Amino acid sequence: MRIEKAEKQFENASLLPEVVKMLQEGHTVTLRLKGYSMRPFLENNRDKALLVKPTTLRIGDPVLAEIMPKHFVLHRIIRIENDDITLLGDGNLSTEYCKKENIVGAVIGFYRKGRNTLDRTDGRKWRIYSKVWTALRPFRRILLGVYRRLWIPLLGTI
Repeated sequence: MRIEKAEKQFENASLLPEVVKMLQEGHTVTLRLKGYSMRPFLENNRDKALLVKPTTLRIGDPVLAEIMPKHFVLHRIIRIENDDITLLGDGNLSTEYCKKENIVGAVIGFYRKGRNTLDRTDGRKWRIYSKVWTALRPFRRILLGVYRRLWIPLLGTI
């Protein structure tokens, strides 16, 4: 039996509240990434995130958070202080904030470059990438500028 797969695109403001409902019901959701805030390793309209209902939150975890009503971001947690969460996209220079109850999805892995194989966030590859990239935070502006202006035009996306 052949399973047909269809993709549809919706505005985030209408799609993401439905995604949140599905996650709260215990479903997993695969979401195509939009935007450049998780560069250099995750790309706009190319990669997908596999999300589940969040159970535990740790520094370094990529999560889906509602930072303002109907405004969602997929960023990494960089600080937890009581109920206050500080988020930072890997491709961003400035932080964003929310409360614990505004974390609506936890990323358990990414499908990159059109592959059907999941790069798990608890896997060795992702943990190494995360440690290296977060340690380079003071140099991100330079690294992202080189990536955008030189690397992509010459070699394409990572």
